[in-house]
Amino acid sequence: MQRILIIGSGGSGKSTLSAALGQRLALPVIHMDALYWQPGWVEPAKPDWQARVEALCLGERWVMDGNYSGTLAQRLAACDTVIFLDLPPLLCLWRALRRGFRYRGQVRPDMAEGCPEQLPDPAFLSWIWNYPTRSRPKVMALLDAHRQGRRIVHLRSRREVGEFLHTLGQTTDTTAAASSHTTL
Repeated sequence: MQRILIIGSGGSGKSTLSAALGQRLALPVIHMDALYWQPGWVEPAKPDWQARVEALCLGERWVMDGNYSGTLAQRLAACDTVIFLDLPPLLCLWRALRRGFRYRGQVRPDMAEGCPEQLPDPAFLSWIWNYPTRSRPKVMALLDAHRQGRRIVHLRSRREVGEFLHTLGQTTDTTAAASSHTTL
């Protein structure tokens, strides 16, 4: 596990898990949100973003978290391990709302400078709620298409995430830790 990609719905815990894995495995952490957004919540030009992601994927070792479907296939092709946080939408909604209140008006540690946290807007909450029916099938298809040559870890609950981290803490053999959880 040298190039780990963490994906999942908003509020699923991608940034939290990537920080924990980065620390435990001594890997640099790449928060896509921190790189995508420009001050004032301005989106980058698509070609600039594609080039930036391409350069990031060339790194030898990393933990990268974030969705950004336009570059997901590119990041899947570059990683050796994918962790799909497939948690219940109600839990993800709760976490997104809690995060919004916790960091309201402040820049989160995993976010770009000049992008203070706001309460989640209805469109974002709708995306989280509908993730299992609208986004998940596309993610599953991409995971299936990129299965060869990489380990896919599918975590469906807080308990499974905790067990996965516990297993990593118990062994220096990261292959065993990843293998002890359901793969797609």
